[in-house]
Amino acid sequence: MHTKPNSEIPYLSLDPELERQIEADIQANVPNELAFKDEDITRREDLPNDRATLARPAFMRDVEKIVNVPAYNRYAGKTQVFSFVNNDDITRRGLHVQLVNRVAKGIGRLLRLNTDLIEAIALGHDVGHTPFGHAGERFLSQNYHDRTGRYFNHNVHSVRVLDELYPRNISLQTLDGVLAHNGEFACQTLSLGGCTTFDELDRAVEACTEDAQNIKHLRPSTLEGCVVRVSDMIAYIGKDRADALQMGVLDDIDVFESSVMGKDNARLINNITVDIVNNSYGKDTISMSQEMFEDLKMAKRQNYQIIYEREGMLEDASNVVEHMFGRLYERMLEELESGDESSPIFTHHVHPLTRTSQTITQEEYLDQDANRIVCDYIASMTDGYFTSIYEHLFPDETYQIEKRGYFASFS
Repeated sequence: MHTKPNSEIPYLSLDPELERQIEADIQANVPNELAFKDEDITRREDLPNDRATLARPAFMRDVEKIVNVPAYNRYAGKTQVFSFVNNDDITRRGLHVQLVNRVAKGIGRLLRLNTDLIEAIALGHDVGHTPFGHAGERFLSQNYHDRTGRYFNHNVHSVRVLDELYPRNISLQTLDGVLAHNGEFACQTLSLGGCTTFDELDRAVEACTEDAQNIKHLRPSTLEGCVVRVSDMIAYIGKDRADALQMGVLDDIDVFESSVMGKDNARLINNITVDIVNNSYGKDTISMSQEMFEDLKMAKRQNYQIIYEREGMLEDASNVVEHMFGRLYERMLEELESGDESSPIFTHHVHPLTRTSQTITQEEYLDQDANRIVCDYIASMTDGYFTSIYEHLFPDETYQIEKRGYFASFS
């Protein structure tokens, strides 16, 4: 790969002929027959108050449902990459999902796809994420797997949050996009999956819980879901680099390699968006050029090597958090199984969940596997809540997390 300094990589533009075609199609109001149509929406229940109206279109109803579940509120308190840092300019998961939404709707608008469906998938795709990012997800899955032989994955849990814990009759198309957002853009061309019924969705959820390797085979069943999937990467690669510069993890953006994509956030978003539209307009796949794909693979690899291998954990914090996950999991499992209703797992989770879920009763919920309930509780926690409950339950704990304070650079 021939790499260039970031300043020498130009901002790409749409192919002029294609740009004229898109403008003509928009002016003539020519429908994109490949876009998912509102009238084809599928829900578990055909409820009168969920039917589309002019004021509340089909997938906009999903958006409104998603932003009003408690899990959506908690995005703001969850790590994207960097944990244990008092820095209000560092991206949290709440901003990440907004960035995914913005990038995906930008691509979807040019491809003339269903941007309401794109927004619903984008805003809901991480509601099942754990505190402390992918490190937290790994530690929670490890504890769950050690006791059950099954796996916890945030994309699968996001579907559980929206479809079971706070069942709001979310559409199949939104849930399919949420489930299949994880697995990464593993090939140059992303073709459609075949999930067309809730039975197929349920089987896919179970398969991924039984064997995490099955996530690699997930493909969104709408072009809108495919756009969100690639936009997830576009949104985090450049922004995580900006955060790493802000944190002092990086000194210079030119530590990365690129030939056409660009290295900074703005250039990267523009150039991948343009490349995808140039290679996908009017097609039943979401594709990028070979050169852009090679750049994107390199970008991901370098982000992992330079940024993500630390998982945003300062110094030895990763080992501390792993210990804390194990001890908290064990304590919550013991108190749940003993029926100790003074425990936070009851007072802060079971009771409020069953009050607000609208359909699930406490008796029904407690009839589920206790390990699954513990996973529900821990996954729902923000970073701050996790550390606070740990300090409350284990006041004499020798393991302690040291945060990088606001004034650390001056000490």
